[in-house]
Amino acid sequence: MKTTQYYPVIQTNDVTATTAFYQDHFGFEPAFTSDWYVHLQSKADPTVNLAILDGQHDTIPLPGRGASAGVILNFEVEDAAAEYSRLVDAGLPVLKPLIDEDFGQRHFITADPNGVLIDIITPIPPSAAFAAQYSQEALPQ
Repeated sequence: MKTTQYYPVIQTNDVTATTAFYQDHFGFEPAFTSDWYVHLQSKADPTVNLAILDGQHDTIPLPGRGASAGVILNFEVEDAAAEYSRLVDAGLPVLKPLIDEDFGQRHFITADPNGVLIDIITPIPPSAAFAAQYSQEALPQ
């Protein structure tokens, strides 16, 4: 299979509010808009995409309908500490405060209006114990 694009789709009961959340706080803009589906692209990088879908729409098979749950969206950024300050100041919930992890991440976790977890991450050098688990190409510097 040759994948030409990959992006998550968040199923929600409120397409408008969810779309506004990602536009207001994460720099997305609509590439396609309807009342039941919005395709978002990052203003900073058009290869970063996210879709918002009415969780009850007929395009979804009946057993799969509803709101997204059990999903974590990871946003890797240049400065997780700066994003932490910005998003806390904007009133977003902090589910996991900013922390440096031995496995090689400075990160924090917030959530969107649907309860979808959002992990904001900056790679940092891992501890020696974790460094051995990385491939050389993937090891954060």
